[in-house]
Amino acid sequence: MLSFKLNNGTEIPSIGFGTWAIPDSDEAVGAVRTAIECGFRHIDTASRYENETSVGQAIATCGVERSQLWITSKAWPDECGYDNLLRAFDASMRRLGLDYLDLYLIHWPAPQYSNWQQRNVDTWRAMEKLYADDRVRAIGVSNFLEHHMQPLLDSCRIKPMVDQLEIHPGYAQQPTVDFCQLNGIAVEAWSPFGRGIVFKNDTLVQISQKYGKSVAQICIRWCLQKGIVPLPKSVTPDRIKNNLEVFDFELSPADMQTIDQMPCFGWSGQHPDEVEL
Repeated sequence: MLSFKLNNGTEIPSIGFGTWAIPDSDEAVGAVRTAIECGFRHIDTASRYENETSVGQAIATCGVERSQLWITSKAWPDECGYDNLLRAFDASMRRLGLDYLDLYLIHWPAPQYSNWQQRNVDTWRAMEKLYADDRVRAIGVSNFLEHHMQPLLDSCRIKPMVDQLEIHPGYAQQPTVDFCQLNGIAVEAWSPFGRGIVFKNDTLVQISQKYGKSVAQICIRWCLQKGIVPLPKSVTPDRIKNNLEVFDFELSPADMQTIDQMPCFGWSGQHPDEVEL
């Protein structure tokens, strides 16, 4: 597993295992354990996913030392604000059964809330406290566009290290990616398969056949070559394993450009300024 370096010098595994929509259950425990057995060392969850308990059980029983794993969770908007965030973090830690996190994120910028900019600034102060207290190795945000990020950058003591965004072929979010990378903020890609819609795209199918790889592997490789950390999700052991088999080939500049320029498709419809939270 290769890694990317964050702006605080910490190294994050270059591919993460996403757990959204895998409910708290034996299935979730099994999926995370299978991912770790296949070589994943980066697991992404959130309080909103309601599966932190299962993720924690998988971590506790996987046979891999905690220090070798990178665990991410996120705070939902109703958990934000200075005091709320600190309580939410403690609750996530209890469910996960951990004494520290590798990465903690503000899940959405939530401009639907009144005085949202100040609310996010207050939340970020709590994130900085968690970081200063060595309770988390890195802090960041999720679904923040440039106009959500700028108030934090204008007021923070510690710059966000990560922004997790919906990114996949057909929804590259290039302006926000450029903004983040210009400011030394690493980008992660949730839904890198566009909720499965990418698998039926003729252009991606043709590119996958050219390399003898699956469309999923093409999407993951595309992210990696853009310096983005993809977070693929699957509960099928063979697919989980295949999602890591992307380090033995490289997409050509022409194919990268073709994917970059694909028209919009597969978008979830969840715009940070409009999504119902």
